[in-house]
Amino acid sequence: MPQYDHKAIEARWKKYWKDNKTYQVTEDTSKPKFYALDMFPYPSGAGLHVGHPLGYIASDIVARYKRNKGYNVLHPMGFDSFGLPAEQYAIQTGQHPAITTANNIKRYKEQLENIGFSYDMSREVQTSSPDYYKWTQWIFMQLFNHYYDNDEDKAVPVSVLEEKLSQSGSKGVNATCDEDTPQITAEEWQKMSESEQQKYLLHYRLTFLSDAVVNWCPGLGTVLANDEVKDGVSERGGFPVERKKMQQWSMRITAYADRLLNGLDTIDWPEAVKEMQKNWIGKSIGAQVSFDLEKSDHEIKVFTTRVDTIYGVTFLVLAPESEIIDDIVTDDQKEEVTNYVEEAKNRSERERMSDVKNISGVFTGAYALHPFTGEKVPVWVADYVLGGYGTGAVMAVPSGDQRDYEFANYFDLPIVKIIDSQDITETADPTKEGKMVNSGFLDGLTVSEATKKAVEVLEDKGKGFAKVNYRMRDAVFSRQRYWGEPIPVYFKDDVPYLINESELPLELPEVDKYLPTEDGEPPLARADNWKTPEGYEYEKSTMPGWAGSSWYLFRYMDPKNQDALADKEKLKYWENVDLYIGGSEHATGHLLYSRFWTKFLKDIGYLTVDEPFKKLINQGMIQGRSNFVYRIKDSNKFVSLNLKDEYDVAAMHVDVSLVHGNDELDIEAFKKWRPDLAEAEFILEDGKYICGWEVEKMSKSKYNVVNPDDIIEQYGADTLRMYEMFLGPLEQFKPWNTHGIDGVAKFLRKFWRLFFNDEGELIVTNDPADKKALKVTHGTIKKTIEDIERLSFNTVVSAFMICANELTSMKCHSREALEPLVVALSPFAPHICEEIWAGLGHTESVTKAEFPTYIESYLVEDSHEYPIMINGKMRTKISFSLDAPKPEMEATVKANDIVQKWLDGKEPKKIIVVPKKIINVVV
Repeated sequence: MPQYDHKAIEARWKKYWKDNKTYQVTEDTSKPKFYALDMFPYPSGAGLHVGHPLGYIASDIVARYKRNKGYNVLHPMGFDSFGLPAEQYAIQTGQHPAITTANNIKRYKEQLENIGFSYDMSREVQTSSPDYYKWTQWIFMQLFNHYYDNDEDKAVPVSVLEEKLSQSGSKGVNATCDEDTPQITAEEWQKMSESEQQKYLLHYRLTFLSDAVVNWCPGLGTVLANDEVKDGVSERGGFPVERKKMQQWSMRITAYADRLLNGLDTIDWPEAVKEMQKNWIGKSIGAQVSFDLEKSDHEIKVFTTRVDTIYGVTFLVLAPESEIIDDIVTDDQKEEVTNYVEEAKNRSERERMSDVKNISGVFTGAYALHPFTGEKVPVWVADYVLGGYGTGAVMAVPSGDQRDYEFANYFDLPIVKIIDSQDITETADPTKEGKMVNSGFLDGLTVSEATKKAVEVLEDKGKGFAKVNYRMRDAVFSRQRYWGEPIPVYFKDDVPYLINESELPLELPEVDKYLPTEDGEPPLARADNWKTPEGYEYEKSTMPGWAGSSWYLFRYMDPKNQDALADKEKLKYWENVDLYIGGSEHATGHLLYSRFWTKFLKDIGYLTVDEPFKKLINQGMIQGRSNFVYRIKDSNKFVSLNLKDEYDVAAMHVDVSLVHGNDELDIEAFKKWRPDLAEAEFILEDGKYICGWEVEKMSKSKYNVVNPDDIIEQYGADTLRMYEMFLGPLEQFKPWNTHGIDGVAKFLRKFWRLFFNDEGELIVTNDPADKKALKVTHGTIKKTIEDIERLSFNTVVSAFMICANELTSMKCHSREALEPLVVALSPFAPHICEEIWAGLGHTESVTKAEFPTYIESYLVEDSHEYPIMINGKMRTKISFSLDAPKPEMEATVKANDIVQKWLDGKEPKKIIVVPKKIINVVV
């Protein structure tokens, strides 16, 4: 081979890895295990752009490094292949989502293979495969058959609960359940019919059917999770979303709230992600207080973390979603309240929470009675109270809460000072220091004393109790979609029952369209005879996208198992993921649900761990570098960047593939780009058209998407891999600039020439390497090990560039210095390193080689080059042995020709030697 030919080399080693099953892994207890995982992609029709592989390359480097370090490495890849995009495409084209999904997966796999990832593709999973979702359905069934026993602090079979109910009723049951769960005796339980008992058990099951206020998107025909809604519209498609009460399947994730919170202390995750989960869970310690309503049997229950301020309550506020509004609103307020509720309910929770400038609300006409004083407290409705948090009602204390304060000022409601140190002349004061005032029997007490006393009196009066509350709600689980996992449930007498495990997987039926029915039922209602063999109707909703992704890490451990989600011994061996790389946008979705399901699977004996991911890294985004041309308005004439201010112009995005070098436009290619540009004219500068540029998100609409296939074709996969790492720290956002990739390509050619001449002949010798070369080699190895361990990949690339330059300048071709570098570089550039390794005479893949260790003695300095400063200015440099005596150093400095010139025959006043730094000569 006359020169470095990336196309031939990469094709050869891709085939070798596949033919030899290089990356297939089995359980090997003789080695330590390491599990490296990427958040698996949704396979869209657009394929990968250069921003997508960033995290994949990082995890692949670690996986390859760990293999060379003697670990048994599990590094799999699969596809999150259920979801809305395929379904939307199916609706538009009539093509089955399975077809487009399969085509997209094929395209992704080709691209992933081209980049040279060390995935064990024999373990591939696809969430839309019946072989896979059989076990997603199985997990749903286990959740349905368990409840959360607070005494055991774990999930327990519902059969245990049934036994307790039959023996002592609900009195002895300490379990997480619905707040409105009726208390029953054993006799009442025994008298219930089968369907009544099953309905009652839904109050306890970890997955259950109930009425819930959800984000309903008519445009998509489905329910959306909170994180799928932005500013009142769907994140996908931008369709309006309304809040609507519907019967839905939910997961009782709230049962695991404390364990999810405490578990964050045991995992190595970014603090920002941990904080997002803590805020989402939102644990609050306080009290629940009941306010009776005047002239009504209703009461309003509120949760407060500041029960000490109860005498400062001057009004109550209900969320627009509150169910009691219609029952308590007075006739004269009904129309105004109805209109307000209708408008407010359709604003997203995020929008309502963030909009602090606009104050709105309406009085219901009803009054509550203060539990201590009996005084009348007006009841309002306002959208700053959310139906999903606490009880959906707040006791407003305007002296201590800013939103209450602004609401009270706006509607001219009273503001009562209740702590002597408060200053409420211009703003609320949430002071906790001082003594209670204007607070009846709490006067004179500190906040902590008043809190304790208020709870005691509330409990005595039967008007409240101490309570821990969570912001997190139970997760709505059903979706009114087609392209998702069927829920393994049928209905008998309107009561849900599980199908038999032997009937799994319950596969998706064929339908004539992928739209809801004319009656608004989900698409599965279109299926012919979608019923059990006994004639009972199956559940027509499907599971959400997060169902399949909540446990996929465990299926990789045993993906072909037909009898279990995975063999227990294999689950025990691999345990959980050692390094997980993916986006922070999944903090309160996928990452939270995965932790929930992992803890549940441990509870029921399938796992030995209760956290899925030991270490998490959020990779930053590679942003696009957009280019612009400047069209003179009302013309088809374009003016170059530095001349545009002389004209009235409009900037227009141009495809970055038409721009080369220093932002120079390929004018002929530009004219062919679009028919309307064929006759375009150009005002040039120095004979060139220079484009403007800006860093933006990669997007087709901005014409700044860079296809990795194009980069690989021109420069090779090894160059792409190293360049993506070279762009900057993994966690940071960084712009893609194709102009900078040539430096990495030149480095690889330079590295190649350390081993081969221009005729392709090996020029590596067995001569001992000199000390300087060994210092370069071992310094590079040391930095590579240290920086890979701390996931600082960009600095490793820089170190190798410096290394190659220094060894080239030394004309070093010694095997002793060069061979270890091939193994050290191979995690970053596997193809070229395999080729060089084979050229060095090795018959096994470089993936089988032991990662080199550095020898510290080669890195110890035996001399130092001292800058020689004469009256504060450096005039020369002289090297001295580190053990040179000072008198000898001073004499050598004085005798130096350049120093003699600047001394001009004078004797120095003194010579100051600063060891290993500088030498100062004072004249």
